[in-house]
Amino acid sequence: RPAEVGGVIDQRQKTIDGDLAAAQKLKGESDDALKAYETELAEARARAQAIGAEAREKLNAAAEAERKTLEERLATRLAEAEKTIASTRTTAMGNVRGIASDAATAIVQQLAGIAPDSKAVEGAVDASLKG
Repeated sequence: RPAEVGGVIDQRQKTIDGDLAAAQKLKGESDDALKAYETELAEARARAQAIGAEAREKLNAAAEAERKTLEERLATRLAEAEKTIASTRTTAMGNVRGIASDAATAIVQQLAGIAPDSKAVEGAVDASLKG
């Protein structure tokens, strides 16, 4: 019987050793799989960050282009408005000159009873507008 007990113990030891070796092998495979997963996860994160950075750069470039376009449009509109204002001012000043000449002629005619020289009136109005 001691030989049987020894055989059973040896058999159990072999089974335990086999189970331990299988467990160690599975642990190594699991560790390798975990390392591969972590590597793939890090690569995926890096790709996602690169895609995000590229998308931000594209959006920033598009926003900058839109801003420049709007600034150019605004500058064009401002230049057109300034031309219109200058033209309107010139027209208004021409009207002021004519109105002032007509008024001065009418006043002199009313006060003196004679029509003044139109060139003299225009000269006086021009001098008054400049001064």
